[in-house]
Amino acid sequence: MHLAERMESFANETAFEYYARAAALEATGRKVIHFAIGEPDFATPSNVVAVAKRALDGGFTHYAPTEGLAELRSAIAEDSTLRRGVPVDPANVVVTPGAKIAMYLVLLALAQPGDEVIYPDPGFPMYRQAAAHVGARPVALPLREENGFRLDPDELASLVTSRTRLIILNSPANPTGGALTRADLESIAAVAREHDVMVMADEIYSRILYEGEHLSISALPDMQDRTIVVDGFSKTYAMTGWRLGYLLLPPAMVSAFGRLIFNSVSNTATFSQLAAVEALRGPQDAVNHMVAEFKARRDLVVAGLNAIPGLDCLMPQGAFYVFPNVKRTGLSGAEFTDRLLSVGGVSVLPGSAFGDAAEHHFRISYACSRESIEEGLERIRAVAQEVTAPALAG
Repeated sequence: MHLAERMESFANETAFEYYARAAALEATGRKVIHFAIGEPDFATPSNVVAVAKRALDGGFTHYAPTEGLAELRSAIAEDSTLRRGVPVDPANVVVTPGAKIAMYLVLLALAQPGDEVIYPDPGFPMYRQAAAHVGARPVALPLREENGFRLDPDELASLVTSRTRLIILNSPANPTGGALTRADLESIAAVAREHDVMVMADEIYSRILYEGEHLSISALPDMQDRTIVVDGFSKTYAMTGWRLGYLLLPPAMVSAFGRLIFNSVSNTATFSQLAAVEALRGPQDAVNHMVAEFKARRDLVVAGLNAIPGLDCLMPQGAFYVFPNVKRTGLSGAEFTDRLLSVGGVSVLPGSAFGDAAEHHFRISYACSRESIEEGLERIRAVAQEVTAPALAG
C-alpha cells in the first residue's frame, strides 16, 4: 500500500500521544496527574443536554441543511453580533461538525500549491499541518515570550509576499493563553488591507478571557469581508464530544463552503444543532461559573510555578493553558516533559509540539481540579529541584 505524499504533512496530535503514554504508566499502578488534554473538566450544561434528549425523542435524527439549521444560524448571528460588535447576517453563518474541520475547509478553499500561509508559532499544530496538506507553504510567525507571546506587527509585515494567501490568528491563544491587543489587531488589519490578504481568526477561546473584553479583528473597519471567523461550542460550553463549530464568512464565500461541506461531511448532526441553540439562547450561568473557576486555577498554577526554582511562567490572559519556560533548569522543554512523566508522574506537553519557537517551554492545561493542580505542582517542584540544582552549580 502506498499512501499519497500529502499524508506526510499530518502527524498525530501530541496531546493524545502523551495521554496514551500516561495511560500506559497508570496501567502499571502509578498515579498520574493529567495536565495534557485541552478539554474542560466541566459537564455540558444540563439545560443543553435536556434539549438534545428531547430532540432525539422527537425524531431529529435525519439530515439537516448543509449550511446548518436556520434556527441555529440565527442564534449564532445574534450571539456574534452582540459579542463581536459587528452585525452578522444568519446567511453568512455556516455550521460545521467541529471547529477543526472548519479550519481545514478554510485552508482547502483558499490555499493551493505555491501559496503561503502565515501561522502563529507556537500555535495550534493543525495550522501548519493543514496548510502543508493542501500544498501551501506554512510560514511561521514567532510569538516571543518577551512580548507576552503576542506577534510583532512589523515582523508580520516582513513575512508577507506576493504569494501570501492567508494570515491565521488565535486570540486568546493555545498554547500560551496570550491575547492580542487592539493595537495589535489594527496593525494586522492594516497589513491585510495593504496586501489584499485574507485573515482566519480562530476565536474558539473568545469567551474564556479573564481581563478586558474580546475584540475580533472582523469588527475593525473594512475587515468583515476579508476575515473568516472560526468558533464553536467545545470550550465555552464544555461540549468537546458534541462536535459543533461554525464559520462567519464573507457573503461571497458562503456558496463555496456549502459545496465543500456537502461533498465532505454532508451536514452537522441535527439534534446537536438544536442543543447548540439552547446553549446560546439559554442561561449563561454555567459558562460564567466555569470561567471564574478557570481564573482561580490560573492564578493558583502561575503562582505555584513561579515559586519553583528554575521555572518562569507568564500570566496568561485567556484560554486554560500556561506555558512555562524551563531554560534555567538546563533542560529543553521536551526533556523536562519526559522527566516529569517518567519520574514525577505528571503528564504535560512539550513546547516543541506547538512549533519551533518554544524549545524551552511546556504546556499545562489547568482544566482539572484545584486539588490536582496543587498535587501536580508539588510533583513538578520535586523534579525541577532535582534537575535545577546541578544546572545552577555548573
